[in-house]
Amino acid sequence: MAKRHLKVTGDLGRVVFMEWDLRNTPSIEESVRHSDIVYNLVGRDYPTKNFDLEDVNIEGAERIAEAVAKYDIDRFVHMSSYNADKNSTSEFFRTKGRAEEVVRSIFPETTIVRPAPVFGFEDKLLHKLAGVTNLVTSNHMRERFWPVHALDIGSALATMAEDDTTAAETYELYGPKNYSMAEIAAMVDKEIIKHRRHINLPKRIVKPMADIYNKSIWWSQTSADSVEREFIDQKIDPKAKTFKDLDIEPGEIGNFTFQYLQGYRSSSFYDLPPATEREKREEKKYLHVIDDQ
Repeated sequence: MAKRHLKVTGDLGRVVFMEWDLRNTPSIEESVRHSDIVYNLVGRDYPTKNFDLEDVNIEGAERIAEAVAKYDIDRFVHMSSYNADKNSTSEFFRTKGRAEEVVRSIFPETTIVRPAPVFGFEDKLLHKLAGVTNLVTSNHMRERFWPVHALDIGSALATMAEDDTTAAETYELYGPKNYSMAEIAAMVDKEIIKHRRHINLPKRIVKPMADIYNKSIWWSQTSADSVEREFIDQKIDPKAKTFKDLDIEPGEIGNFTFQYLQGYRSSSFYDLPPATEREKREEKKYLHVIDDQ
C-alpha cells in the first residue's frame, strides 16, 4: 500500500513494481529486459554504512548500463547532476562525472541529464530552508545556482521518451534565474513569515562535525561532502543542450514558493495571500506623486 501513490496511470498491469537490488545484476537485468526505454534515476549524495557514493553513482550506474546494453534496449536516459566533473573537489560531483564516462563507454547512445538543484514537493531546497534544522552553514550561503522546478524536469524526461533525436545528447536543465542560497533563504522567510536563523562556521570545523553527524543517524541531514558543495557555484556546460531544445519554458522559483511553503506558516498567517500578492496590495495603499520640476 505504501507504493500505491506511485501508480499514476492506474492498475491492470500498466505500472508493475519489481524487486531489485543495486548489487544483484540478475535482478537489474530482469527489471529492464522487456523495456523500450530505461531511466536511471538511482543516485546518492551522502554515504551510508552500506553504500558509499562510488557504490551507488558509479558501480550501480555501470551495472544498469550493462543490463541495458545486454538486452539491446532502444533508449537509456541517465540522470546525472549539475557540476558533474571527475576532477571536482566534491566527491558527489566527482562520482557523477566519472559515471557519465562509464555509461557512455558501455552504451554510447545514452542521454545524460544534468538537473540544477530542484525545488518542488518534498524537495531538499525550499523545505530545508523553511525547516528549523538548517541552522549551520559554512560559506555564508553564497553558493549560486539556477533552481529548477521538479515538474519541468519530469516534462523534459517525458519528452525524451518520445523524441529519439535526444539520444546520445547531454542536457543541462536549469531554471531561468540565478540565485545565491542566501537570496532563496530570504524569499523563503518572506513567504513563511518567519525568520530562520543561520549560524556560519568555518569549513574546517563544520566538515568533521557533518561527517560524524552523518554517521550517527540513519536519515539524511548533512554530510562532509554537502559542506564542500556549499563552496561550489553551478557551472553550465555551453556545449550541452537545454530546456529550449525541448521546447519547454522552465518555471521561476518565485512563482511557486507559496504553493510549497504555505504549510510552514503559523495559524495566524496561514490564510494570507502569497508574498507577491501582499506586496501588490501594500503598493496600492500609497499614492505615488512624480515631481517633474
